[in-house]
Order: sequence, then structure tokens, then C-alpha cells
Amino acid sequence: MLYRASHLWARVELVCAAALAASVTGLILLNVVTRAAGNAIYWVDEAAIYAMVWMTFLAASAAIHFRSAIAVTLVNEMLDGHGARMLERVVDLVLFIFACLMVWICLRWFMPLELMRAGWDVKAFQGQTFNFIYAEPTNTLGLPKVWVWLVMPLFTLGALLHSAANLFYPGRHPEAETAQ
Repeated sequence: MLYRASHLWARVELVCAAALAASVTGLILLNVVTRAAGNAIYWVDEAAIYAMVWMTFLAASAAIHFRSAIAVTLVNEMLDGHGARMLERVVDLVLFIFACLMVWICLRWFMPLELMRAGWDVKAFQGQTFNFIYAEPTNTLGLPKVWVWLVMPLFTLGALLHSAANLFYPGRHPEAETAQ
């Protein structure tokens, strides 16, 4: 069940990443056309950057599930079958520890318990914690940056799910999934 949830979430991440890649392309083309026409839309650059950031983090999380991230495989190729499997397990464990650390970092950064204690009042939260994450606006879009930064908890939860699934189901690979 854990592996199926990981696989489903990875597929959702890839669909969202593909949509964001298309939006980056569209936004850049819109920017080129409007600048050439002498009537540039000032917020398009920032929207394209944020779409690319979201795309990158979602695709990176899915890459953990599919074990398709860029890697240097020199050591892995020199090892025998058992050694290569052990190295893969160590990599899975390191990714799981990284995901656990990211959970801690996101909790320290977003401070959801402190926001809840402040009665969901952002101004009271800021006064108590001096954390302005929920109020700082983007430069041109005017949205609170927290909407952009929410990709970090999403990435973290995806990475935690995928790395845990890889730890508990080490034999699963993308080739095996397409055969099912």
C-alpha cells in the first residue's frame, strides 16, 4: 500500500510538473511577444520563475520514487550484485534521513503550531515569532510568498513518502512498474 501511494503521488507530481513546464514555455513566449510589441507585462518573468521552481521540486520528488535522479554510477558499476544492492540501500537510507531533516526544517520555517497558537492571526504570529513568512509579498505578483514556498512542504512530504517506499520495497524499479 505504501509503494502504491508513492507511485500514485509520483504520477501526480509528474503531471503537475509537466503542466508547469508547459506554463513556463507559455509565459516565456508571452513575454517575448509582449516585449516585441513594446508592451511588456511586468509580472510574467516572476511567474515563469516560480513555475519553474515548482516544476523542479515536484519532478525531483518524483525522481526519488523512480530512482531516476542524475547520479554518478562509477562506484555502483564496480561493485558486484550484492554490493550494488547494499549501496542502493544506503542511498535510500540517506534520502530518507534527508527527507526527515526537511520535515524538521519546514516545521521550523513555517511554524504551523505557533501560527495555530496565535489563533491563525498572522500579525500576532509575526509579533510573537518575528517570522514574516506569511506576510512577505512577491515582487511583482503581489501574492504572499508563502504560496510560492509551499512547494517545500510538498516536496518534503513527497520525498519522505518516496524514500520510505524505496526503503521498504527495495526491489521495485520503473521497469517493474511498466510491466504491471
